[in-house]
Amino acid sequence: MPASKRVAVMSPQTRHAHSHRRLRGRFRVPKLDPADAERALALYRAQRRRAVAPLVLMFAGMLGLPVVFAALPVLDQARFAGIPLSWIVIVVLPYPGLVLLARWQLRRAERLEDDT
Repeated sequence: MPASKRVAVMSPQTRHAHSHRRLRGRFRVPKLDPADAERALALYRAQRRRAVAPLVLMFAGMLGLPVVFAALPVLDQARFAGIPLSWIVIVVLPYPGLVLLARWQLRRAERLEDDT
């Protein structure tokens, strides 16, 4: 039996989207005025410096949980509704903390943009 030719199967919408993407050409980074480019670079550097504190706090929180569990083995024995307390801490604590860190960093970055 001869090997059959492979055919890509896609919906007409996908085919349409792919055809439009090819027509536009390559993406080109817009050129900024020298003054705007300098301002954008300064803003970028300032935002990176401001991102260090939330990043350190995030890693401290994520890497600190195993340390807390190792230091307090009672969290594995304590139960709430039949579930070990350590599991609840892993599921419940990190996400609100990450959301708060993200909001804090976003506001700090937006404040920098407003000031410049």
